Amino acid sequence: MKTIKRILIALLLIVGVFASLQYPKLNIIAGYASKNMASSHFIGGHSYTSITANENNMPLIKLAETSYDKDTISASVWGLMERDAVYREGLGCVLVKEGHEAKVFPSPTRHTLKNSLPFPYGNNGKIDTVFAGIDYQKLEYAVSSAFANAETQKTRTVLVVYKDQIVAERYIEGFSEKTPILGWSMTKSVLATLYGMLQYQGKLNVNDPAPVPEWQNDSRKEITLNHLLRMQSGLAWDEDYASISDVTEMLFLDTDMTKKQASKEALAPPTELWNYSSGTTNLLSGILRPKFESHQSYLDFPYTELIDKIGMHSMLIEADMEGNFVGSSYGWANTRDWAKFGLLYLHNGNWNGEQLFDSKWVDYVRKPTINSEEVYGAHFWLNAGEKYPNVPKDLYSANGFQGQRVYIIPSKELVIVRTGLAGEPDFEAGRFLQEVIAAFE
Repeated sequence: MKTIKRILIALLLIVGVFASLQYPKLNIIAGYASKNMASSHFIGGHSYTSITANENNMPLIKLAETSYDKDTISASVWGLMERDAVYREGLGCVLVKEGHEAKVFPSPTRHTLKNSLPFPYGNNGKIDTVFAGIDYQKLEYAVSSAFANAETQKTRTVLVVYKDQIVAERYIEGFSEKTPILGWSMTKSVLATLYGMLQYQGKLNVNDPAPVPEWQNDSRKEITLNHLLRMQSGLAWDEDYASISDVTEMLFLDTDMTKKQASKEALAPPTELWNYSSGTTNLLSGILRPKFESHQSYLDFPYTELIDKIGMHSMLIEADMEGNFVGSSYGWANTRDWAKFGLLYLHNGNWNGEQLFDSKWVDYVRKPTINSEEVYGAHFWLNAGEKYPNVPKDLYSANGFQGQRVYIIPSKELVIVRTGLAGEPDFEAGRFLQEVIAAFE
């Protein structure tokens, strides 16, 4: 009997330790499930059934049970840790902390581009152009290959733009050229572009020290905006999505996502350590806010000066509980509009005759960051180190979770967009790019 009691006590202890360690994770799981369900429905336009079977059909996340009521989505795991996400017009969806209510903020002012032009300088269809230098059979094969294994590759959309014209475009069932896609970390490149625009307007200099009050009395005062844009601040940050980490706490627990990175200690002087950090991008979003005379002006700026100006009318950048843009992760746009963003960079910041940022800004974001092994510039990813050996070295891209990509290849005059629910190795990006480019050689 004593032996049985000891075994039972040991088992209870094991269960207790396991529960104490795993219970907090339920908060993250339920938070992800409710937020992703809300955004995918209210912004992406997908049905709850479809989201459960696709977007939320991930390890651990699929354990969550969701329910909905008007503009609120609730999720819990085994009836525990219920989390609510609500939709706010113009600001997207946000997780609401228990005991709190979603704050009411103004919606960003939107402006519709009024002209009769086709893609890319308008939204009146596309031009059906046949280029002599394209092997369309090879191009069709490359695009088809991206969709060949639906269960593994999970590609949703592919768009190829050559010399400003759409030369290939494909969508899975349930998606079209109008369907908004969550870009995840592709949003980082959009946020960085705002810095390029403000520098072009003479309103900031990326080489200036970052104006973070908490840093002014220690070594962190040496950190510049450039260091932040290059993820080389030297600050501590854990970008682990499989555990309770800095990034999962920020995205699924914090009400103000701009503060977490600012509170971290310095592990090394600036430039000595390259450490990818979504917290850094949201810190940059927070640094932008005081540069505007009002919260409304802050919310309006990316739409008035960039997004709506180039006709990306499907784009929406979601905000946190305090009304800050979640520039690290939560930008939505349809596939054609993501391509327009790539084209703006392909044309060195010039959009149909208007210069939105200095052409030197393109050189800046494409310059490899020290200690990044030539894979990262300034909030853009690079092929300078030939990660894709059979693809031009001048390729650079906006990258997001699950293989969201906007590839820009200046030497080929190409912009390629691929979206889906799986990244590498399930989707072989290098092979896909090589096959597409082969059609233009």
